[in-house]
Amino acid sequence: MSTDQQTELDGGQPCQDVFEPGALSDAELLGRLLYRGQSCEQAGQRAQELIQRFGGLRGLVIASRRHGDSRNGLNGRDARQICLATELARRQLKQSLQRGAALTSPTMTVEYLQTRLRDRQREIFTCLFLDTRHRVIAAEDLFQGSIDGACVYPRVVAERALRLSAAAVIVAHNHPSGIAEPSLADQAITRRLKDALALLEIRLLDHFIIGSGTPVSLAGRGLL
Repeated sequence: MSTDQQTELDGGQPCQDVFEPGALSDAELLGRLLYRGQSCEQAGQRAQELIQRFGGLRGLVIASRRHGDSRNGLNGRDARQICLATELARRQLKQSLQRGAALTSPTMTVEYLQTRLRDRQREIFTCLFLDTRHRVIAAEDLFQGSIDGACVYPRVVAERALRLSAAAVIVAHNHPSGIAEPSLADQAITRRLKDALALLEIRLLDHFIIGSGTPVSLAGRGLL
């Protein structure tokens, strides 16, 4: 007997009526993704229980990257489904910042950097290289390190910017600890990057730090 037939015997109809996903709650959306053969009510209840077990959607996404957690009710199949959905979202944001796209929205830039860097287990240092109109030339991870930090070499960033004929650069890195506050080392490397790029008449527009909460902009803090 199929899942849909069993659901009908249990008194419900398979929940497949997703026409306005933006109007759905987190649980309703997740329920439709994972439990398509169940009624909307049953799917939503199961999804809400799953979200609560993992402390929210973010905890659920992190667990899915680890191939599930059967102790808390997240099996391998559901973990793969969540990974596929989050990867689609990441790629959509990446395409919006492909070569030729102008960075007219700071929100879009921050969302992309969060998707790219948040919840990574090691520290990653990313550079967005821009032309004179702030259109994206390339987005590259130039350095990565341990959970405690990554060594960043301003000369390498400057050489790459020069090779790409970039007029401006935005840099970002994540703090695996989840705390986005800039350290003294973060501030020091920002100054060194700014000085190295300035020698080539290339502007450092911002340095974002990505943690578990709202990203921190060093330019916004007056530290650039």
